[in-house]
Amino acid sequence: MKGVLLVNLGSPDSPEPKDVKKYLGEFLMDERVIDLPLLARTLLVKGIILNTRPKASAKAYKKIWWEEGSPLIVLSERLQNKVQAQTKLPIALAMRYGSMSMQKGFQELVDNGVTEVLLFPLYPQFAMATTETITVLAQDIKNKYFPNLEITSVPAFYNKADYIEVLANSIKKHLEGKTYEHVLFSYHGVPERHIRKSDVTKSHCKIDGSCCATASKAHEFCYRHQCKEVTRLVASSLGFKEGAFSTSFQSRLGFDPWLQPYTDRTIERLGKEGLKHMAIITPAFVSDCLETLEEIAMEGEEIFHEVGGKTFTTVPCLNDDAEWVALLAKWINTWAETKTING
Repeated sequence: MKGVLLVNLGSPDSPEPKDVKKYLGEFLMDERVIDLPLLARTLLVKGIILNTRPKASAKAYKKIWWEEGSPLIVLSERLQNKVQAQTKLPIALAMRYGSMSMQKGFQELVDNGVTEVLLFPLYPQFAMATTETITVLAQDIKNKYFPNLEITSVPAFYNKADYIEVLANSIKKHLEGKTYEHVLFSYHGVPERHIRKSDVTKSHCKIDGSCCATASKAHEFCYRHQCKEVTRLVASSLGFKEGAFSTSFQSRLGFDPWLQPYTDRTIERLGKEGLKHMAIITPAFVSDCLETLEEIAMEGEEIFHEVGGKTFTTVPCLNDDAEWVALLAKWINTWAETKTING
């Protein structure tokens, strides 16, 4: 029997500092998030970050927390329920970090008689800190607890025509009637070294002006290329004019070089250059979360207004959009029938 495990990032159990600290500890100690040797990572995370960041992060979470709970969890559950209504396969939901663990998700499916699992990381682009850490943990859980379980992982779907169509339609719908002079595509940032570590050719990814536009098998695992490609494909689909849209990267941590340009500085620069009306899209996320609802919709708008900007339109993530739900269900049903992954 086949089943599906949808996996998103995760969330603290509450916006209180103790729960935020617990969540951040698990998240930041992941060697694919902060890819330092164990001792250095432990000193950084447990010695510095967890003694300073939880209170500030808790304050941010409290700004966006819903009565039902964490927005990311609530939106992911809505997505799960709507997809479940369009397929006969059991659909379980798990988070990479937090109390809704992947082990619990696999156990739920196994308890329902599932022997073949479609593991579906809810990330359009591949990255060490997202897709890879999910697939690696899934294999570890299988080996330890479910050795007879067959797992098939959905690869990055950033350039699939039907995904781009759904994303473009959602953006078009939310921008209709809005005033904007520039559209900024903001993606979650990663350290530059993650791009080089993921380069299967060990030579292509130079993070310069040409490598992402030059065909290479490295692109299968290149987060930077995949982000830029989403921007290109969506902009082409919606007829955005050259110069009226751009790509940036948000949420950097620490002092190492991360992918640039940075979103906060880009928003500031555009405002200082005289831009009065902008729209911002966050296509690295399929569900709205702290990084979209607080960092972009609150902090980003504040930056823009401080430098003279007037209207700052934030486009929601796909969340439980009807077309997105239908697309996921189509991919899942195709896998159930043919064991091929359209995603």
